Amino acid sequence: MIFLKLYYEFAKVGLFSIGGGLATIPFLYDLADRTAWFSHADVANMIAIAESTPGAIGVNMATYAGYTTAGVLGGIIATLGLITPAIVIITLVARILNHFMNNPYVESAFRGLRPASIALIAAAGISVAKVSLLDLDAYAETGSVSDLIVWKAVILGVLLFLGQKYFPKVHPVVFIALSAVVGIIFQFAGV
Repeated sequence: MIFLKLYYEFAKVGLFSIGGGLATIPFLYDLADRTAWFSHADVANMIAIAESTPGAIGVNMATYAGYTTAGVLGGIIATLGLITPAIVIITLVARILNHFMNNPYVESAFRGLRPASIALIAAAGISVAKVSLLDLDAYAETGSVSDLIVWKAVILGVLLFLGQKYFPKVHPVVFIALSAVVGIIFQFAGV
């Protein structure tokens, strides 16, 4: 039964996350809230890993959640659940889109999907910022504003921003590698 549930839940994520990997993030946070398969911190860590390695965020998260929940077969089934809607939709769209490409309704639908996709990506950005820059648990425990902000993450973010601004010719992979090293040294895990 867990295999069907993994497939079904990740198929819903795959079906409704129009706009790519970042658009899956709000759906993944919702799934984390509804199941015990992974936490918000796991999603944030997966985003960090997925942004610095090949592979989409949703696919990596589906594989991780499926594997930790039901082993290798669970990872495969959850991943298949996530990608099945995209494969089916793209196959159908590819077959019929040429016939309707100049149709004003189709053009309007695609224009309408753009803001929806942007909104999902913006929501993902806000969720990631909340998880990585704020420690709501520590704040709830102490009530101190100084415990609300994860200062090491803010400082790293500012340093990366300044590094990219003042050293624009340095390849982004260098900044990603440096961030990984800093994360390991200063123990950013679970942030």
